[in-house]
Amino acid sequence: MKRRAFLSLLGLVVTWPLAAYAQQVVKVPRLGYLALRASPTADDEAFKQGLRELGWIEGQNIVIEYRWAAGQTDRLATLAAELVRLQVDCIAVVGGTPVAQAAKAATQSIPIVMLSVADPVRTGLVASLARPGGNLTGMASIDPELAGKHLELLRELRPRFARAAFLAYGSDPAHQLFVEEAQNAAARLGMSLQPLVLGSVDEMDSVFAAMRSEQVEALLVQPLFVGPLGQGQRIADLAVQHRLLTISTQPRFAELGGLMSYGVYPLAALYRRSAVLVDKILKGAKPGDIPVEQPTTFKLRINLKTARALGLDVPPLLLATADEVIE
Repeated sequence: MKRRAFLSLLGLVVTWPLAAYAQQVVKVPRLGYLALRASPTADDEAFKQGLRELGWIEGQNIVIEYRWAAGQTDRLATLAAELVRLQVDCIAVVGGTPVAQAAKAATQSIPIVMLSVADPVRTGLVASLARPGGNLTGMASIDPELAGKHLELLRELRPRFARAAFLAYGSDPAHQLFVEEAQNAAARLGMSLQPLVLGSVDEMDSVFAAMRSEQVEALLVQPLFVGPLGQGQRIADLAVQHRLLTISTQPRFAELGGLMSYGVYPLAALYRRSAVLVDKILKGAKPGDIPVEQPTTFKLRINLKTARALGLDVPPLLLATADEVIE
């Protein structure tokens, strides 16, 4: 009996530390981060700061797997598949509709958080904003719907202009929404609007030459060119060279030499808010039950240096309306 008691006690001594250790092992969540651009920006840092404020510290209690497509939409499917193979717990998608579609095509089970996607209902990513269903939620932009406001702002600078164009990126399915909204807005304002759909940024020079021959006076720029594709300064320089008024929803466009930007500002606020949605999912919430959110703050930025280069006198009332004037 004494021998049995001793062996039982020994078993408890050996088993107890193993059980205690097993209870202390906590699974560290793995977050996939799929972006169309080539490298991190201040907005990506704002997303990580949002996570930190919620207690998620990269390298401590969360692992982030980054995948950068460097502006190549044809790489997105491969990168999304890599994240699925890693069995990440959630995927944050950055860079608009092409990124969200690539992630959705790669998995119907891993939760996906969109950091900013134009009208995810009309592009078929979610069933509705209030009840997205499926495995996607996140932040939706209303950039296409701002086309009317953009044309009105351009007309304040040049009241009699009548011929505009919209620079769209064909590899982004959402470009059709931008073009449709811009054409409808132009029709309401008695203008003509010509869609210019690029298959590649290599077509940029020829497109600007075509605008000159078509006597286009103003250009609306799809935000994807300015952000993920990194063409903002190139477009701004070509526009000054060809004497075109320009505007985009991407706020950095005005910083890069574009005449105006009007849209969500600052974008970092969307990224920080997206971290809240990721936090909810990592704590057990289902993405299909989390409403897709929309921004509510918009700002007008005017580049006065570009206006002078174009020979424009910006009306004092418009300057007073601007949230920021860049000299």
